[in-house]
Amino acid sequence: MNFDWNELAFASKKPLNNLKATFIAAPREMSAARFTQLVKEYLPKGNIILGLAKENYVLGFEDQPQFRMLDVQTVQPIIDKVNNSPAKYKIATLAYNQRDLLHVITGLSIRRFIGVRGSWKYSFHTQPPYYALMKKGIPYELISPFASEEEAKEYAAKTKLLTPPTSGMYDEREMLDIATQAAKQSYDYSFQTGVSLGRKKGKKYELLATAFNPVLPYQTYAMHFGASREVNFSPPHDLNHYDTTHAEVELIIKAGREKINLKGTTLFINLLPCPACARMLSRTDIEEFVYTEDHSDGYAVKMLELTGKKVRRVV
Repeated sequence: MNFDWNELAFASKKPLNNLKATFIAAPREMSAARFTQLVKEYLPKGNIILGLAKENYVLGFEDQPQFRMLDVQTVQPIIDKVNNSPAKYKIATLAYNQRDLLHVITGLSIRRFIGVRGSWKYSFHTQPPYYALMKKGIPYELISPFASEEEAKEYAAKTKLLTPPTSGMYDEREMLDIATQAAKQSYDYSFQTGVSLGRKKGKKYELLATAFNPVLPYQTYAMHFGASREVNFSPPHDLNHYDTTHAEVELIIKAGREKINLKGTTLFINLLPCPACARMLSRTDIEEFVYTEDHSDGYAVKMLELTGKKVRRVV
């Protein structure tokens, strides 16, 4: 009952198709308790195919502890117990590379698709696997990776995230790298944003603070209850449905609390500020903005420059 997509891709898929199973797409890390809940919910309805990613992390979130993929050893005892029991339905596993999910969906005949939130980068409904499900008329559900809200909160509290430097002297590209490092503290799988604030001294910048876009009211909230963009089928840049405060807002809050003087500073950010943040930042004493990725057709560039700020893009 253990299958590998590399062996099935150009071969008969009859052994899996005959199961007429519920397919749980390769999920992010989850507890045995949560997997037990899923088995109790879906196994009475039919066989289960559990996807297993061949990568250790969600694609695009490599080496980030909050985006580890499921280790089959966590749930293997449960699978073995089910398959060794007289239960009518069984659990099969299918190992595949995450990039092959679209081909798995188009190549298999499944009854329903189950996606565990936080197991992919960007909103699910903006990606090819979603459209493949719609084309084939396969019902789908997006579910929590946690057994309870208490477990979700405990996971957020105990997971040690990658953290950027807190002080030191750095050049321009290093400051942008620090902003990128800061972004990796976010649990927002639609987009991680990070900033670093520096004051130029000679050819380098003194690092004053960093910030990122945290999911509120706690980091695993959207994974457990549903990311608002996915719930509302929101387009990528829609600001009406969002689960975090923006990194720029977090930076301004931090500067106020820590009494950081913004005059003469430069803000480094991995994504050009959105229109709302651009308007806010235009009212601050930050003098220069350096970014890597564009946003909202460059609205922020125009707004910031009109208010006397310097704006530069470094790719």
